[in-house]
Amino acid sequence: MQKNVKPCYYSDYLQLDKLLDAQHPESKNYGKEAHDEMLFILVHQAYELWFKQILHEINAILPVLSQEHVPEKELSTVNLRLERIHKIQEVMVDQIDILETMTPLDFLDFRDYLIPASGFQSIQFKEIEIILGLKSEFRINFDKESFYSRLNEHDRNHLMALEEAPSLYDAVEHWLARMPFLEFGDFNFWQKFSDAVDTMLDTDEKTLKQADYLTDAEKRFQLNDLANTRNNFDALFDKEKYNELKQQGVFRMSQEATLSALFINLYREQPMLTAPFRLLQALVELDVNFTLWRSRHVDMVMRMIGNKIGTGGSSGHDYLRQTTNNNKFFKDLMNLTTFLIPRSALPELPQEVIDAMSFGK
Repeated sequence: MQKNVKPCYYSDYLQLDKLLDAQHPESKNYGKEAHDEMLFILVHQAYELWFKQILHEINAILPVLSQEHVPEKELSTVNLRLERIHKIQEVMVDQIDILETMTPLDFLDFRDYLIPASGFQSIQFKEIEIILGLKSEFRINFDKESFYSRLNEHDRNHLMALEEAPSLYDAVEHWLARMPFLEFGDFNFWQKFSDAVDTMLDTDEKTLKQADYLTDAEKRFQLNDLANTRNNFDALFDKEKYNELKQQGVFRMSQEATLSALFINLYREQPMLTAPFRLLQALVELDVNFTLWRSRHVDMVMRMIGNKIGTGGSSGHDYLRQTTNNNKFFKDLMNLTTFLIPRSALPELPQEVIDAMSFGK
């Protein structure tokens, strides 16, 4: 049934007059218009529209996860919004295929007219990075030293204000740190888990030492690797060691948050942990998708300009490769697999803990 009083006309609703008149090739100002500059503009405008939608979703997720108590229903909505972002990221990656129909010579027809504009001046994408948790202290040196100086004052002030605000990373870390179940009455899960890890590693060490099919060099290598694994687990349980590694950048999340995230991964089948596990997986997927997009972008830039300097003054391909390798949001969540052990070795949870993690109890 019609609810609007004033008729809604398609082109007015989408403001197509503005949208379709927003493509003005720079090459036209210097002579003949470069044919592929229109494609270049449209693809990047499409990216900015998708960035706007991603920000719309993240800005809806952030206040939910920032609450002292996150209801299960709202957590499900958060997961749906993250899944939408994943689909948008897939489209963003696919758009590179369209851009790659432009040859390097086609790009050179107009590239030099764009100096000093650059994709790293995308304010929306920097907003996404900052709100997700990639603030200046975690960036590569070029971004730390040169990025803000290449923006106008309005954009610089806007992004610097965001740097001071809590990020989605902060909200997730605090949400994890508040999780119950790790100590329940007389039950101390981490002591049980630590004992299970020691048993598993002792068994592995004994098996390696008795492995006649390995050479002495192979045994030394694998035993050394096992010793490193044991050290990683020791740091996980020892607050002082953990904080030392945190200072070195090995960990970013607090010990409490990391342990909670690990617990969720280990006991994901428990009803109360299903939605939290989906959330952690969705955040990892978001990271993986952005890395894939960056990687595809790096390969495209190498194909288009080789090792030339970027139009914005960066090292071009090398700069993009560094951001691909280093600009991760939820690296700690991705690294949790380091601490997983087989289900058969997991400590059995007491019935009162299982009951507490079941709906309707």
